[in-house]
Amino acid sequence: MTIPTTRRQFLQAVGVSGGAGVLYGTMGALGLAPAAQAAPPFRAPNRSDFTLTGRSAKSVVVLGAGIAGLATAYELGKAGYQVRILEARTRPGGRNWTVRGGTSETDLDGHTQHARFAKGQYLNAGPARIAQHMVTLDYCRELGVPIEIFGNQNADSYYFNENAGPLSDTPIRHREAKADVYGYVSELLAKATDQGALDGYLTGEDKERLLEFLRGFGAIGGRVAGNPAASWRYSGTNRRGYQVEPGAGFEAGTPKLTPYPLADVLESGVGRYISFEFGYDQAMLMFQPVGGMDRIAYALEAAVGRRFVTYGAQVESIDNTASGVSVVYTGPGGRPRTATADFCVCTIPPQVLARIPGNLSPAVRTALGYAVPNDTGKIGLQYRRRWWEQDENIYSGITNTNLDLATIWYPSYGYHDAKGLVVGYYNFGANARAYAALPPAAREARALAQGVRIHGEKYRTELETSFSVAWERTRYSEGGWVSWPSRSNGHYGRLLEPDGRVYFAGDHLSHYIAWQAGAFESARKVVTDLHTRVMAS
Repeated sequence: MTIPTTRRQFLQAVGVSGGAGVLYGTMGALGLAPAAQAAPPFRAPNRSDFTLTGRSAKSVVVLGAGIAGLATAYELGKAGYQVRILEARTRPGGRNWTVRGGTSETDLDGHTQHARFAKGQYLNAGPARIAQHMVTLDYCRELGVPIEIFGNQNADSYYFNENAGPLSDTPIRHREAKADVYGYVSELLAKATDQGALDGYLTGEDKERLLEFLRGFGAIGGRVAGNPAASWRYSGTNRRGYQVEPGAGFEAGTPKLTPYPLADVLESGVGRYISFEFGYDQAMLMFQPVGGMDRIAYALEAAVGRRFVTYGAQVESIDNTASGVSVVYTGPGGRPRTATADFCVCTIPPQVLARIPGNLSPAVRTALGYAVPNDTGKIGLQYRRRWWEQDENIYSGITNTNLDLATIWYPSYGYHDAKGLVVGYYNFGANARAYAALPPAAREARALAQGVRIHGEKYRTELETSFSVAWERTRYSEGGWVSWPSRSNGHYGRLLEPDGRVYFAGDHLSHYIAWQAGAFESARKVVTDLHTRVMAS
């Protein structure tokens, strides 16, 4: 073996042994990778690509009928590819899973649940919201899936923390918390600005402009001549809400003017939640499909053609062959069968795919094992009446808490219906694992005991039924999503390239991990790469 003596020789050796993905990652680590370029707009393949060039469409077997697999089959089908989808579950969507009355599921621990939700009530066990800039909405438009607004934030939902100082175990309305946090931050910054602490950064005119902004942003007082301590004071406004609402005649209302003390607000930790709404992927005006998130999956299934999807097909092996790919699967009835095609697009989660036999390369196997599954869980709680609307004036939105629930979601559909369904927890990491370790009945009991601390006994006494999902214990998923400890060491990049005639797709191969948009974007990339290869052959 020749020992590389130059950087060029070293990179050539890396490319030969590890492939393009590893080479690119190594170049990135050395600071040699080219600057990122914006990807060209997606162009779906077209039948004319073949008819005008005299080529013929190829056959593709897609493994997994989640969003990435369905979108891949849908886009390839536009050009006339012979596409077949193998799906281990008995439904489309993968983690896009809407639980309704009649849904049954047995997890990896043998716990079987039968959903008894009333007609019209549902739990989006996986994805539940869509930002308006995401490609997911483009597919909703194209496929004719109606959408409605999802309430991602609500001024009347709560912050609730334990072990957080004097405000511990106190439900605090979002509007109160934001008013106090913005008010105190504005007061402190205004005092510092007015007393010259920022003179090295601001001109005199800029100081006055900043002070004017802070007065409006935090609803603070103005400058008090000769009294710096009294200047720019935050003393509370009706932004915090009302104890008695304004009404007719002489009823001007009684606002909650008195803010929580500054030290208590800081110790409470409520401010840490506010930045959530500034996230680009958490824009406040978000959307959901009417009737449940799986409306997208079923619309894709219909567009692909139900006859091209085989459900109950558990993949047993994947092999590149001299002329294409061969996939052995256990079909309906338990009989082993073989599917062959010119190409394969595999959307099976890395942690599951890593255990499936076949002749995938060692570098791919290593990359699959490098991805880290993330634990997450949800519970849907159906109530006999919509007490959050009737008693607490909460119409959609999310309550944030440092309890092991993490969040409580109020429904963004069915307003003023007789019944309603609350997401009693949507948690991650250690909290999700703690609930996953329990049988469903114990998960419900634990969730109710915590929720009572926020909403009172009605949280328990009004309950009718529940259904919980622990994604790490869910067959064929074994995690809510995956994360990459690094994207620059070659493992992530290796899966962006085909292994022979096997391509890989999924939200884990995007920068929108855990979002359907990532699955769509990944599918589009694979479709483009595969079609380019076919057209160049």
